[in-house]
Amino acid sequence: MKNAINWFEIPVKNFDRGKKFYSTILGGEINEMPNPQMKYGFLPFDMKNGGVGGAIVQGEGYEPSGKGSLIYLNGGDDLGKVLSKVEKAGGKILLPKTSIGQNGFMAHFLDTEGNKVALHSMK
Repeated sequence: MKNAINWFEIPVKNFDRGKKFYSTILGGEINEMPNPQMKYGFLPFDMKNGGVGGAIVQGEGYEPSGKGSLIYLNGGDDLGKVLSKVEKAGGKILLPKTSIGQNGFMAHFLDTEGNKVALHSMK
């Protein structure tokens, strides 16, 4: 098995607000997929080379939460760059950039929808 995860979905209450937040912090476009039952937007990822991706979703049964599973998003070369955009985009930093030794760095934040999400990078 190449990856422990192959897709994830982050629930949002307000699709446009969530889309703006994730587009801002990740520095890429959120591409919407038409769906009559929900709003669905793909986060930026490298699909052509087998990258693991995910989406933001607004719909019945999708409830943002600060508890439960924790998703680690790719923080790029230095997660400090992404983390510096979180509060400007309306989120809240819960755990600042923290060393995890030889495994790099991590940080936790609360997005605009109430989800606790994490970042990881090697620098």
